[in-house]
Amino acid sequence: MERFGLRNDQWERIKDVLPGREGHVGGTAEDNRLFVEAVLYRFRTGCPWRDLPERFGHWKAVHQRFGRWAKSGVFERVLALLASDHDNEYMMIDATIVRAHQHSAGAQKKRPASNRPIARRIDHQSPCARRCLGQSLQPDADTRAGP
Repeated sequence: MERFGLRNDQWERIKDVLPGREGHVGGTAEDNRLFVEAVLYRFRTGCPWRDLPERFGHWKAVHQRFGRWAKSGVFERVLALLASDHDNEYMMIDATIVRAHQHSAGAQKKRPASNRPIARRIDHQSPCARRCLGQSLQPDADTRAGP
């Protein structure tokens, strides 16, 4: 088994809800397992679609098939199947068990936003301070002239 591949028992659990199986309306797909492994590889590694290894086939075909399956709800059916199994209950995360940091929970701020200081530049920090004050960047003509 490869690191990002499906084990046989995992494949057996989901293969019957995927399109393209024998007896299913439409064409049959012999490479459903390879496609599912390609999708898992892409999301586990975080790589762009274009960087999929060649063993999964052409990246564009995998990406298009992923889009079709996502639009038709195939992945929702697979996740619903896996969520219905009580053995996988520990792997599913929902909002009831996720904890948020106290600052993200909408607690009262120490001071209202209207009392916060506004960041301003001091004259020597501004790149155009001399021009804004109407002063020329050129030195005066009488200071340039020699004796």
